[in-house]
Amino acid sequence: MTQFDHSTFISPFTWRYGSREMRSVFSEEHKRLLLRRIWIALAKAEAKAGLVSDEQVAELEAHGKDIDIERASLIEAEIHHDLMAEIRTYAEQCPKAGSIIHLGATSMDILDNMDAIRLKEALGIIIDRTRDLLSAFLEKMEAYADVPCMAFTHLQPAEITTVGYRFSQSAQDLLEDMEELERTLSSIRGKGMKGAVGTGASYAELVRGRGMSAMDLEKEVMDELGLECFDAATQIYTRKQDLRVVQALSGLCCTMYRFAADFRILMSPPIGEWSEPFGSRQVGSSAMPFKRNPINCEKVDSLTRYVSSLYMTAWQNGATTFLERTLDDSANRRLMLPQAFLATEEALVTLTKVVKGMTIHEGAVGRMMSSYGMFSATERLLMELGRRGADRQEMHEVIRQASLKAWAQVQEGGENDLGRTLMADKRILEYITPDEIASLLDADSYVGDAPRRTRIVAERIRRTLDRP
Repeated sequence: MTQFDHSTFISPFTWRYGSREMRSVFSEEHKRLLLRRIWIALAKAEAKAGLVSDEQVAELEAHGKDIDIERASLIEAEIHHDLMAEIRTYAEQCPKAGSIIHLGATSMDILDNMDAIRLKEALGIIIDRTRDLLSAFLEKMEAYADVPCMAFTHLQPAEITTVGYRFSQSAQDLLEDMEELERTLSSIRGKGMKGAVGTGASYAELVRGRGMSAMDLEKEVMDELGLECFDAATQIYTRKQDLRVVQALSGLCCTMYRFAADFRILMSPPIGEWSEPFGSRQVGSSAMPFKRNPINCEKVDSLTRYVSSLYMTAWQNGATTFLERTLDDSANRRLMLPQAFLATEEALVTLTKVVKGMTIHEGAVGRMMSSYGMFSATERLLMELGRRGADRQEMHEVIRQASLKAWAQVQEGGENDLGRTLMADKRILEYITPDEIASLLDADSYVGDAPRRTRIVAERIRRTLDRP
């Protein structure tokens, strides 16, 4: 068998991105083991119809794990059909049962059921990784539910939120992403055993007069595999299934992308509220020794963007399998499906490490609050003035003028003296005392229901994570 090393091109997914567990799911070894498992299930069903002997089934089972990729590759080089090469390799190992391997089947009866099993396995891994990320978010939400910080709209300081509530936005999306992944997992079906164009004609012919229908035979096989199947299929299962899978992965990646992009903004030194874990010997830049770049969040954004691009490939495959099937999806599915899962998994694992090991710089959070928090709290002052009978439009203009002046001072690096200005304005003092103004301008308490809402989301996540 050809061995690959770093002297030739290999995919980054071969060694750099994704876990050994996920790579194993999409490995040639695992694929061929699954193919043999399906052939054995078919032989067992056909034995019940009297088409295959128990001795033949036993021989297939005895050699079910004896895959020989090197031998199969040699045969494939000669006959140019990968599945037939695997059948012949298996048959060489089973002199009594070789003649009945794949009896009645077409290639996609075997390959599409194999792919359905792999999709279920891979989705299970992604769901586990998503649970890990949700757990990391939950920890941060609960720890920082009450810590006020500046919120931004249009990338400009706006009102006050809390650090925990900021986490809850992405956590809420993640929870829905996980629920969608679970729905997708529960919906995965194989093609079943339906033959060349999905009618089951070859199987019907095989079992004619043997007290079993083609659909009975199919059920026997699928029960043995523990896999549901589509009621109707062509030569393949509908490629809308692949589209649903990639859509679920892409939706998860959308959530991760947004959070990682926000993290990068908050890690920028002018804000400087968050930072990624940074090793004691880690190098931030080859040219600028002082730099601490958000390399992990950048990787997350890069990989998740790639997954989003695979959606269109899945869409095209679903739309263009003309009539009962063409082969123009085959090559790209070898790339698209494994890479969608591996890239998503790498992003999940990376982001989980970031969230678990990140630093929230409360000094920087306080600095931003000191500079901009009071501006947002003026809304509360305006509401109270209106409640006490002041002209809302007049007070709005008074506060606006004072705010613009103070904002200009902050932009020039000066202190925010908005509070002193407003506490000395006679038009405001007609309705409210300086101490009351100071209390109303205390931005730390101007967070609305953010802490409560954070805990509501946290409780939903906790209930989900506690499910068996």
